[in-house]
Amino acid sequence: MSVKIRLQRHGSKGRPFFHIVVADARARRDGRFIEKLGTYNPITNPATIDLNVDAAVKWLNNGAQPTDTARAILSYKGALYKKHLQGGVAKGAFDEAEAEKRFAAWLESKDAKVQGKVEGLSTAKADAKKAALDAEVKVNEARVAAAAQVIADAKAAEEAANAPAEEVAETTEEPAAEAEGTEETQA
Repeated sequence: MSVKIRLQRHGSKGRPFFHIVVADARARRDGRFIEKLGTYNPITNPATIDLNVDAAVKWLNNGAQPTDTARAILSYKGALYKKHLQGGVAKGAFDEAEAEKRFAAWLESKDAKVQGKVEGLSTAKADAKKAALDAEVKVNEARVAAAAQVIADAKAAEEAANAPAEEVAETTEEPAAEAEGTEETQA
């Protein structure tokens, strides 16, 4: 019987969620499985992976073949590295304590990288939010300035309309009086 470590798809359309399982190669993708090793949620950033590393290493040592995606997940979580270290212990290159020490150091560095990515994403999100807020403030200031300019122009036009009307009335009365005076002088 050929055994595979693969993903079972769960979740709704467009929102995938996977179980990492050990299953017979002949079983359907979402069908029967032998053991559930963990979960994988690709929606979150970074992807959330919950994996029982010891159980995965046990199945890898027993001959289970991971699919391409499952292999990437096992590598990301350190199951393949732990299997590699156990091979070194079996050959006598170093002892079990040294293997655990190396694996713990690798996990610590990996967690630091993941935490750095999370912090970088949160910083980028905060910077983008601040930039959007600054752009919105600039747009609002421009709108206020444009509205103030429109109001000032309207007041100036109103004053200009009122002032020339009075001047025009005064100037039209004067020539009319002059015109009357000239008619009287002509008669």
